[in-house]
Amino acid sequence: MMTTKENILSPIGKEGVGPNEFGYYGTFGGAFIPEMLYPNVDQLKTRYLEIMSEASFQKEFRDLLKDYVGRPTPLFFAERLSKQFNTQIFLKREDLCHTGAHKINNTVGQILLAQRLGKKRIIAETGAGQHGVATATVCALKGMECVVYMGEVDIERQAPNVARMKMLGATVVPAKSGSRTLKDATNEAIRAWINEPVDTHYIIGSVVGPHPYPDMVARFQSVISEEMRWQLKEKTGSELPTHVIACVGGGSNAAGAFYHYINEPSVKLVAVEAAGFGVNSGMSAATTQLGRAGILHGSKSLVMQTEDGQVVEPHSISAGLDYPGIGPMHAHLYESGRGTFLNVTDEDALQAAFDLAKLEGIIPALESAHAFSALKQMTLNEKDKVVICLSGRGDKDLATYMKAMRV
Repeated sequence: MMTTKENILSPIGKEGVGPNEFGYYGTFGGAFIPEMLYPNVDQLKTRYLEIMSEASFQKEFRDLLKDYVGRPTPLFFAERLSKQFNTQIFLKREDLCHTGAHKINNTVGQILLAQRLGKKRIIAETGAGQHGVATATVCALKGMECVVYMGEVDIERQAPNVARMKMLGATVVPAKSGSRTLKDATNEAIRAWINEPVDTHYIIGSVVGPHPYPDMVARFQSVISEEMRWQLKEKTGSELPTHVIACVGGGSNAAGAFYHYINEPSVKLVAVEAAGFGVNSGMSAATTQLGRAGILHGSKSLVMQTEDGQVVEPHSISAGLDYPGIGPMHAHLYESGRGTFLNVTDEDALQAAFDLAKLEGIIPALESAHAFSALKQMTLNEKDKVVICLSGRGDKDLATYMKAMRV
């Protein structure tokens, strides 16, 4: 499909990329939910594509992405980084979006959807805080009540984003169970949705959860790869890179970066997970390496779990990758072999962040730093065209970077 500047803001992605009618990507997906949530989820499943196709929705979504979010985001040729790896590296600058990450693409879409469904209240989960900030931002924009669930550990390590959410008018509720991170925040958000299903819309931040969330979020984020196609054509004469690299926790930035290349077999899709202290250290979040099929947060996917099905606590230095599962779309990309899945340790991600800062003057989010570190594991040549999704900026991680520098 030829993409142009005129259609980059369309939330409706290419046919053949999404799940089947039951929400499955191959053997992964579906909707495994409590009975009380069936009306809400069924309403979403029945209406989301119809609403997203409406001319009024399209116009409002496009206008907000352009004038509020600041799209299109630049595709930057990283000259010094390219020289280091003897290849051509382009950075898709999602860090330059309003609120500092790609998360705003999805929350803008979902708040417009919630309004058209007659919802009055928004809840969300967050790990790194970027999705929480993006949700609080659109709720302030539209004058809707906002409650964000966040693990106690993440509240401490992502304090600037907690302050932003509160300044935007959101109520931040700590998740105090389990590892007190993203998994537990998601658990609390789902419990809250069960208690107030009628007037409340749950804005899930990643390509996880029951159908239609993985498809819906991927469609909203697909603007990333739509822009990449025409931007790369302007810079190189071809819409197609040789590689697209993105970090993966649940996987929304990767879904957006991969979306318009999934049906282009010449393009290598490289997903980078968090290895934490090492894949086999017992302190990792490399789901494709450690997980097996299971149900987590409403869908069937790959899940880190014990022999008797108990979820294994993940670990990553980056709060946004600290998740024991992966979106069903990514699980299918892994199982089918369409995607290449690498993993990067905390230490290597930190080093990659410092390297990028000194080479290109860009301080990335720790999540994004995992994608940059993966370059060291790849064999590239001078003719390759590599696009890395720089999913967020590093302001929120300065405390971690300062600790590493012993400042």
